Amino acid sequence: MRVQSLILLVLLAVGYSLPATVQAQKKEMKQAEKYFNSFEYALALDAYKKVLEQEEPNPYTLQRIADSHRLMNNSKEAEFWYAQLAGFPDASPASLYYYAEAAKRNGNYTKAKELFLKYGSRVPEKADLAQALAASCDTAMHWMKTPKSYKLEEEERLNSAGVDFSPVKMPNGGMIFSSDRLQAPEAAKKKERFNWTGNGYVQLYFAPLDTASTWGAPVPLTKEINTDYHNGPASYLEQEGMLFFTRTNSVRQGRKKKTTDPTSWVGGANDNRAYINRLEIYTAKRDNDSWSNIKPFAYNRPQEFSVGHPAVTPDGRLLYFVSDMPGGMGETDIYYSERQSDGSWGAPVNAGSSINTSGRESFPAIGADGKLYFSSDGHLGMGGLDIFVAEGAGKEWTSLQNLRYPLNSSHDDLGIAMDSSGTKGWLSSGRGSDKGFDNIYSFKEVPVECVLVGETIELVAQPGTHLKKKVKVENVLLQLFEENVGTLAESHSDSLGNFRYGVQAGMQYTVRGSKKGYLTQTILFTPNCQYSIDSLLVEMVLIRDTPNVPIVLENIFYDLDKHDIRPDAALELDKLVRILKDNPGIRIELSSHTDSRQTQQYNQSLSERRAKAAVNYLISKGIDRKRLVAKGYGETQLRNKCGDNVDCSEEEHQVNRRTEFKIIGK
Repeated sequence: MRVQSLILLVLLAVGYSLPATVQAQKKEMKQAEKYFNSFEYALALDAYKKVLEQEEPNPYTLQRIADSHRLMNNSKEAEFWYAQLAGFPDASPASLYYYAEAAKRNGNYTKAKELFLKYGSRVPEKADLAQALAASCDTAMHWMKTPKSYKLEEEERLNSAGVDFSPVKMPNGGMIFSSDRLQAPEAAKKKERFNWTGNGYVQLYFAPLDTASTWGAPVPLTKEINTDYHNGPASYLEQEGMLFFTRTNSVRQGRKKKTTDPTSWVGGANDNRAYINRLEIYTAKRDNDSWSNIKPFAYNRPQEFSVGHPAVTPDGRLLYFVSDMPGGMGETDIYYSERQSDGSWGAPVNAGSSINTSGRESFPAIGADGKLYFSSDGHLGMGGLDIFVAEGAGKEWTSLQNLRYPLNSSHDDLGIAMDSSGTKGWLSSGRGSDKGFDNIYSFKEVPVECVLVGETIELVAQPGTHLKKKVKVENVLLQLFEENVGTLAESHSDSLGNFRYGVQAGMQYTVRGSKKGYLTQTILFTPNCQYSIDSLLVEMVLIRDTPNVPIVLENIFYDLDKHDIRPDAALELDKLVRILKDNPGIRIELSSHTDSRQTQQYNQSLSERRAKAAVNYLISKGIDRKRLVAKGYGETQLRNKCGDNVDCSEEEHQVNRRTEFKIIGK
């Protein structure tokens, strides 16, 4: 209120100049509106800000500024200006929705969720949509906490201060991509700028591969490909040396048709005097380092709709592309044409509801793994355009998946090139750019790094029972080995017997523990971590090296009246094999015990056969026979009251049926 009163006093003091001031404001606003309605948002922003310098902030001017930033894909500034607009009680519900979208694009998911729910309460008929968008914020936060195991690196030699996107790997190892970079001396020429973004016009560039990991300086493709307006993105059919590429045609806008941005497919305002940017597809034949035989796609209709973003299958049979032609499912859909026997292309067919939504589907690409990759803001995503993958062809698709974080981000992610393994390639993304400009990144799948959390313990028998309790063993020397690599790390368990190691999923590891007075023990494992936050829990049970103290081998079972080594028993005996190999200086007696059922003679014979079978198994695993003694005790060493003619449960009998070993020499 004080600020408004002060402004009023100043205006009264210079009242004689008020008509001129008002006239200037109207002129500035008229110019700003002209720029905005002509989709020259970079120029409109400057004009609206000049208006704002001369008047009190009002919802209309703030919304125009916020909308300009949004349409320029500058979500950081858009969020700021929509936040200013939200302070006015008469701000439109649409501005609240765009505020939420901008917050989501900036990774401000908690705020975005709050705003989507608020929008749903303001516009009840959109409540279901608002709930779904709010839920997508929770999903995005979960994906960021449980990232897929990919490493991304920015391709600095390919990227510029502008927009760089949609890389296409060429057979010679080079890369074709799209960019709106400004190149000197053209950068100084205002006519070279595209006033929608303030950058140059999109052109197709080629970067040679200097070494296995270094790109040469990008150079624009020849004038046969690049016109003075927008050109790109593209796709390459290697077997025919043919480039399929997008070219923008600027035509006069119809009376009721909304316009479309050539790269972002953003709808603009109506203005009968303005021109509309419509996309077309062209092909060119490669001849060494030049291009020739430029031909338009048969279904280009620039006076009616856009056709662009081509993606041809490696066999040249199907051409996928994006269009806003009538009859689609959303703002833009993915279509395909099938090549006919005479080489012509069949009529466009919508790729179907598995792929297309009510939103924007764009930037299709056929990976070297044969899958369809595309970007969408209609499927559940992290913000802006997310990259999705599907298997199939034509209209038949399965296994649609969001590539998730970190391949996707809260910003636009698009234009992916995937290798045949489906584990590495390149993509373009607006992440890391305050201005919403896209950059090209390389990516590759890497083993998930997680944590091995272990403890060293001893199982100590409780007097008068057959139970054992865990006792922590401290200061155990622990050595971590990776198969065929050697010692990776060495440490000691702490006072509570705990230890930790960083490990990678899919690698084979051995942890060896040793301490004076105990047998050396090893644990073999292959981590199956899915996320970096996963932990692998292990226990290392240490056994004292005291002679003539029986140690029960747990879970050694035999079929009734048989002595064959079952697979589950073999797993337990393998642990004893490791103990014997880790402690080559010891000799052991391996003994078998039965319960009291059957006759004493039968039980004695059965236990001897079982003990010998176990010893033979150890020998088959490489243990010297001289280190082993087989001994059958039958029912002579029962561990409880369950002798002959005593009624006992099966559990009580099981206590007596056991396999043991004890150290009998060193």
